[in-house]
Amino acid sequence: MKGLNIGWAMTGSFCTLKNHLPIIKTLSEQNNIIPIFSFSVANLDTRFTKAANFYNEVYEIAKKKPIITIEDAEPIGPQKLLDIVVVAPCTGNTLAKLNNAITDTPVLMAIKAHLRNDRPVVLALSTNDALSSNAVNIGGLLYKKNIYFAPFFQDDHLKKTRSITSDLELIIPTIELALQGVQIQPIIKGV
Repeated sequence: MKGLNIGWAMTGSFCTLKNHLPIIKTLSEQNNIIPIFSFSVANLDTRFTKAANFYNEVYEIAKKKPIITIEDAEPIGPQKLLDIVVVAPCTGNTLAKLNNAITDTPVLMAIKAHLRNDRPVVLALSTNDALSSNAVNIGGLLYKKNIYFAPFFQDDHLKKTRSITSDLELIIPTIELALQGVQIQPIIKGV
């Protein structure tokens, strides 16, 4: 992959945010990365990171200011700015809203605007309720056109029995196949 315009959308799975930075760095070496933050990522200080510090880290890697408003995300569609949108990490909240056509964050607006151009979106899930209340939303999105999932697995099947996270090592191969219109397999990965 080279020369692509990749929208990298990040939502509030705060404990996994920094894990995605090496992938963004790798992709930014030969591609144009457009960071997109949910309101939570853009504004909330957590025990994992301060919002301003994380913003600056991503800006340093991507060399682009993250999109942090719905208004700034909207032109992605009409101007056909991106080849692909990657939502990593994708929380259960974002997953549910996407499945139910709710567009109330910069990330969801970016996805909606991008999908109107019949282009791929990759979801790299990270949510504690994937195998409970969000299972219906995974199922709902599995068959929707231009939505692709990075393979995922239970991250702690003993203590968090409903939680899943995506395999970070398979995000780039998922992107490569999604650009060809193919869902990487298997989607559910054994540990």
